[in-house]
Amino acid sequence: MALDALRVPIVQAPLAGGASTPALTAAVVEAGGFGFVAGGYRTPDALRDDVAAVRALTREPFGVNLFVPGAPADPAAYEAYVAGLADEATRHDVSLGEPRFEDDAWEAKLALLEADPVAVVSFTFGCPAAEDVQRLHAVGSEVWVTITDPDEASQAAAAGADVLVAQGIEAGGHRASFVDGDGGDYGLLALLQLLPSHTDLPLVASGGIATGRAVAAVLCAGARAAQVGTAFMRCPEAGTSPAHRQALAAATPTRLTRAFTGRQARGIVNRFLREHSPDAPAAYPEIHHVTAPLRAAGRAAGDADVLNLWAGQTHELAAELPAAEVVARMAAQAAEALAAAARGLG
Repeated sequence: MALDALRVPIVQAPLAGGASTPALTAAVVEAGGFGFVAGGYRTPDALRDDVAAVRALTREPFGVNLFVPGAPADPAAYEAYVAGLADEATRHDVSLGEPRFEDDAWEAKLALLEADPVAVVSFTFGCPAAEDVQRLHAVGSEVWVTITDPDEASQAAAAGADVLVAQGIEAGGHRASFVDGDGGDYGLLALLQLLPSHTDLPLVASGGIATGRAVAAVLCAGARAAQVGTAFMRCPEAGTSPAHRQALAAATPTRLTRAFTGRQARGIVNRFLREHSPDAPAAYPEIHHVTAPLRAAGRAAGDADVLNLWAGQTHELAAELPAAEVVARMAAQAAEALAAAARGLG
């Protein structure tokens, strides 16, 4: 199992949508952790290139994360919201994207990972079918499924998952819930305590982990490793945009919103989030495609008020350091915290 081979119990979250790069994944695995290539939003050809780029940088094992496709939304659910974004399009001198459903090249990406296996394939936004899990097992890949509540954990176990990534409500970016909006509101510590009553699968803890002390805490709560996302987003190896990097360093609150993509995600509060969250429908990826030109214009202009500033609740603790230093610092802090806790119990 990949977790057994870790020198450091730290997993780099996939960070789809820009922050993920082969350089970041390679740096984390070379430092003793485990890293993921983000397959979400990438074409199969781009994903193939990313996997090859990581292999050119390291011989250490790594994983790929895929989005499990959902179902199309009823246009009636999002037509008014899209119409309400017309002023945003005018303000930024762009045309809104077309609301459309697609499955993120699901079958093509699965076929790619069958033909060119990696150590782990993880899944977000749902549970892969048992047949798909078996396809990946047949080529030697482990399957990790991201879950947000005990019922999802049981579903993933029944499908044949090898490891569960337990995502708490503190986490930045999209909620991994199998059904958007139905549950998944557990804090990470509560979730880690509940899961052993539902499954004996190994757990990787995710959500708001930005320090070694937090790594130590989730290890004490039963996790085998801590999955860290936002804490890597200011690293030079990350593809995070300059405006997003600057926002991460400020002590600004975060909120859950569907305003940018039509699916619940945690981001730093900005103008777009405040103004459009109340009316945003559950319609992913339709709204993701509608707002894509707005977000691209914001990145190009350095306008953080129109960007999806995905971030966990502890984002202000993210350091502007090389990824290897982040791993080493968190590992050292975790060891110190565990030793201090042991002394306290003595």
